[in-house]
Amino acid sequence: MRITEIREIAVPINSTIRNAVFDFSEMTTSVVAVVTDVIRNGRPVIGFAFNSTGRYACGAQMRDRLIPRIMKATPESLLNEAGNNLEPEKILACMMQREKPGGHTERSVAVGTIEVAIWDAVAKIQDRPLHAVLADKYNSAQVHHQIPCYVGGGWYAPGKGIPELQDEIRHRLQQGYTTMKIKVGGASVAEDLARVEASLKVVGTSDHLAVDANAGFSPERTREYAKALKPYQLRWFEEPTDPLDYELLAEVTSMYPSPIGTGENLFSTQDIKNLVHFGGMRPDRDILQIDVPQSYGIVQFGRTLKMLESRGWSRQSVFPHGGNLMTLAIVAGFGLGGCEAYPGTFGVFAGFADDSKVENGLLTLSDRPGIGFEGQNALYAVMRQIALD
Repeated sequence: MRITEIREIAVPINSTIRNAVFDFSEMTTSVVAVVTDVIRNGRPVIGFAFNSTGRYACGAQMRDRLIPRIMKATPESLLNEAGNNLEPEKILACMMQREKPGGHTERSVAVGTIEVAIWDAVAKIQDRPLHAVLADKYNSAQVHHQIPCYVGGGWYAPGKGIPELQDEIRHRLQQGYTTMKIKVGGASVAEDLARVEASLKVVGTSDHLAVDANAGFSPERTREYAKALKPYQLRWFEEPTDPLDYELLAEVTSMYPSPIGTGENLFSTQDIKNLVHFGGMRPDRDILQIDVPQSYGIVQFGRTLKMLESRGWSRQSVFPHGGNLMTLAIVAGFGLGGCEAYPGTFGVFAGFADDSKVENGLLTLSDRPGIGFEGQNALYAVMRQIALD
């Protein structure tokens, strides 16, 4: 058993939406295909992944360092003890050869994207859904078949005002979602508060509405929004600061009693450890939004979760960033608090399987082997083309 080839390509997102910091007009993503010599139904088993939206394509690191290291390794050194499947932990170690500690963002997205594609291949070789494989290894074999999902939306877009925002939220509620997250910071405080109040009229209660500032505020604006949003007692206030500005974040948590959400722009166990230690984060209410495929992948996330649990954090406090099938499988496999969803937002990279259904905010997972990209027809067509061309 061996990996015969690893392919990657950059694909444009082609979106005009924006948040408080940037628009997505130049956004790209790396799609990875890990081809093995294992044959199922007359075809080689191929593991797929992509780096989630909001992170530019990172193929240079893959082509120059990471993929060559894997392909130069002896095939046996990358297998599990039984010799009947790939071993992601060994492949992660192989990719990290001769890498200097620190400097995580230069490589963590590239490493994690390949690593998640490896896991897709591992689960397909077992002919099992990835979430079940992960549950066996990381959650005492407790397999979750339904996962809480909220919608990441409420973007700023040309011609989109409050009536259009309310229509968007109504549409998501009709689809079965119960909780919505909208953007703030791309308008004045008064305009954003009007958007919050209009959204609350649709969702009904404050614990079904979150807001996201995308770490785009100056310290003064951070304090202004924290004071302005405090009375609404929202589900959470996401990324009010640069996540590495621990002093300011601790100040915000001291003045803002409702939950804070952050962590999606941190890419290592060490960064998350510093966040919860120095940032004033509160395990009884705050939300950690680690983007697993972007922070070295699943094996390293398991280590991060152990660190968090040793410091009093519950798995239910972890809501990973990334509304895609990869994150859905990870949330279900580890038994985490919930998953984000981006229906119809990022082209073929948005949403889950075509036949996915949400009822009362819960999404039922499919039993397709691996991550289940085969159920997302438009995206799978792109992935197959990359693997076969």
